[in-house]
Amino acid sequence: MTQTLTLRRPDDWHLHLRDGDMLRAVLPETTRHFARAIIMPNLVPPVVTAADARAYRDRIMAAVPNSDSFKPLMTLYLTEDTDPEDMAAAHAEGLITAVKLYPAGATTNSASGVSNFDNVAKVLEKMAEIGLPLCTHGEVTDPDVDIFDREAVFIDRVLDPIRRKHPELRVVMEHITTANAVEYVQANDKNLGATITTHHLVINRNHILAGGIKPHYYCLPVAKREKHRLALRAAATSGDARFFLGTDSAPHTDENKLLPCGCAGCFTAPNTMSILAQVFEDENALDKLEAFTSLNGPAFYRLPVNEETLTLTRNEATFPPHIQTPDGPVTVFDPQMTLHWTA
Repeated sequence: MTQTLTLRRPDDWHLHLRDGDMLRAVLPETTRHFARAIIMPNLVPPVVTAADARAYRDRIMAAVPNSDSFKPLMTLYLTEDTDPEDMAAAHAEGLITAVKLYPAGATTNSASGVSNFDNVAKVLEKMAEIGLPLCTHGEVTDPDVDIFDREAVFIDRVLDPIRRKHPELRVVMEHITTANAVEYVQANDKNLGATITTHHLVINRNHILAGGIKPHYYCLPVAKREKHRLALRAAATSGDARFFLGTDSAPHTDENKLLPCGCAGCFTAPNTMSILAQVFEDENALDKLEAFTSLNGPAFYRLPVNEETLTLTRNEATFPPHIQTPDGPVTVFDPQMTLHWTA
């Protein structure tokens, strides 16, 4: 039985760090294991210009522990007022790695997102021209669409038309949650990738609702039926280069999670690598873990793989139930299974 597993140091292709005291509290949970991360821009106010991205990057770098090496990969928040030239200049400078599409109202701090997709056509044309990837929060916000169907409807109504209109646009379907999304990625072998979160490999909607509401398992996109979770596990552990890790680790204080209208998000940064090693071992796919965490993402983003390594050891993993921040405790995602790997 394998006792140690050494991987190229992994990257996180979807991460929320927040700002201020929260940023400083949660960042070490990522930099301990990950070399790079795509940083989400949905701050208040959002990161919409090159100047915003530069200032946020500097705040992140100032918070990196001295013992860790880490590179934040910055993104711009796509709005109907995004300046294509400012965006292109930020990309040419190496300041930004992607642009994030939030349908207006889809998730936390998405009110400034896109309502009329025709109004961002020129931005998408410029992105296709310069090879800048578009990261999508793949849900429609039409109140007539059931929350469990919003990803599948987004693919049909929004994503596929955008990709047909801009065939050279490179797109990442972020935090996919359905077999529909897996099948869509598998049917398209050009300019399309998808991230899968740690928590969506572990929970289905029963974990949120059965036996009482579990607010710390509530996330957006919401977890779906068991058949969808199994489709995600099959995709993640397949070795298919179109699927890679994006944790969508999203810290919220317990106070904000436990409100009558609680925040969406699972905080998985502290124990993601232990959980993933266990998932992949359970699927007899430990040999595919490095591809999912360390190789496929850089290949899609056209970046080199990391030279450093991370070693996981077969030991029962423990993790704190929460971390303390100046704003209050943040609960760490509980996978409700014994983890036999320590990173």
